[in-house]
Amino acid sequence: MFFKRPSMVDWKAPLGFGLSPSILGARKRSGTGLLCSRIRAGSSSCRLYRSMKMCLASEAEVKPETTKIERIKVRSIQDAEESIVGTEVKVNGWLRTVRDQKQFAFLNINDGSSLSGVQIVVDGSSGSYDTAKSLTTGSSVSVVGTVVKSPGKGQKYEIQAKSLHVFGTADQSYPLQKKRHSFEFLRGIAHLRARTNAIGAVARVRSSLAYSTHKFFCDRGFVYLNSPILTASDAEGAGELFQVTTLPVTKPEDIKTTDSGEADFAEDFFEKPTFLTVSGQLSAESYATALSDVYTFGPTFRAENSNTSRHLAEFWMVEPEMAFADLQDDMANAEAYVKYCINYVLENNAEDVEFFSKFVEKGLMEKLETVRREPFASISYTEAVQILQESKAKFVFPVEWGTDLQSEHERYLAEKHFQKPVFVYNYPVGIKAFYMRLNDDQKTVAAMDLLVPGIGELVGGSQREERLDLLEKRIADAGLEKVGFATQRRIEKKCSIQYTRSLSVGTKRMFF
Repeated sequence: MFFKRPSMVDWKAPLGFGLSPSILGARKRSGTGLLCSRIRAGSSSCRLYRSMKMCLASEAEVKPETTKIERIKVRSIQDAEESIVGTEVKVNGWLRTVRDQKQFAFLNINDGSSLSGVQIVVDGSSGSYDTAKSLTTGSSVSVVGTVVKSPGKGQKYEIQAKSLHVFGTADQSYPLQKKRHSFEFLRGIAHLRARTNAIGAVARVRSSLAYSTHKFFCDRGFVYLNSPILTASDAEGAGELFQVTTLPVTKPEDIKTTDSGEADFAEDFFEKPTFLTVSGQLSAESYATALSDVYTFGPTFRAENSNTSRHLAEFWMVEPEMAFADLQDDMANAEAYVKYCINYVLENNAEDVEFFSKFVEKGLMEKLETVRREPFASISYTEAVQILQESKAKFVFPVEWGTDLQSEHERYLAEKHFQKPVFVYNYPVGIKAFYMRLNDDQKTVAAMDLLVPGIGELVGGSQREERLDLLEKRIADAGLEKVGFATQRRIEKKCSIQYTRSLSVGTKRMFF
């Protein structure tokens, strides 16, 4: 809607979009009297103007809100310079301990941002004292107070409380008291276990590992890919697969079958056998032939019937793929990546790593320092077998050329012989996948594993076979069919004749 008589006033803006510059200018020059004299008294236009005038006046009279105290994380207080002393802050979190000393109440509050909490001191004369001393472990609170230097040991600062707000209290049945709890016990209280030191530290370190992984590859020009989780391909024959189906498996009598007696997947949602992925590398290989350097980072699944800590049903894996690279590039990139992640965690999660070193694995800190400081060793598979055979160690599994190295062999090389990470490369052709590049000796392939003290194999990688005739021969020798999705895609993309190489890192093994 516009004013009905624009000739009387230079009005250009529609209702609701404010006064035009000419009206504002007239008001500034002559005041409201002159402007109103140019608009008929009692008209809708004049009433509209008076309404606008009141709105402008009310906006000018609005007073700013009282300054709000923003919440600060516990770790930010712990890491702060001394200039934070005297600053008023607000901290939210859960109480680890409550101590009443008659004249003072001491609360240790933790918000999960660090292993240790910050101490809150509530004066006995404070109006919050009675509330503070009645609180229990596990209660969630918000505290506003002043940061001061702490006279106690093990902490730089504490907070002298000015006000205390209770979000919720925990009764005496709260299971996480000030003592060590076994992991078996924590499995029974999954909704609370993240509040413990161990599980909280694991979560923070894993978060740092994920961040440092993305930063390492992105800083080097890699493109991040989201490979499919649901797939019809086995990718590399890496292990047993978890099958996903909408067929009524709980009522097998209702599943229709084909003439050969097999399940009729025409009735399934996907209309074909479908599985949870065991690897994202097949997608990465295809993209590497277009984008050069790519990586996937996501969940993978293996239906291996193993009860060891080395084999999980679900875990996250990093899988970079590089075009125009060979096995030496592969090993150099793997070493740089592992050291980068360790450096990042030691710089940003030192308190958590020290906790692991003290209570979970003695000497972990020293081990990580060695890994990031020392250059990795490198030997061929043949040399590794010779070292193991000449050692005086007693192995459960015999060591012979042509057989895969077992965990006990890998750990002996990394922990006893080299006492640091070691690459083992050029494995026998018979124990590696068909797509790994055949070496000139016709007996080994360009594959490598990184063995780390305390873990064994941490990284696996290889250079891909780019020679089509050799690739097809390897497929035939392995008894595979070229019509398979994985093998056919590898044949098709190798027609571009280029080197590619990849490595796989199980992040679950990086620290745990």
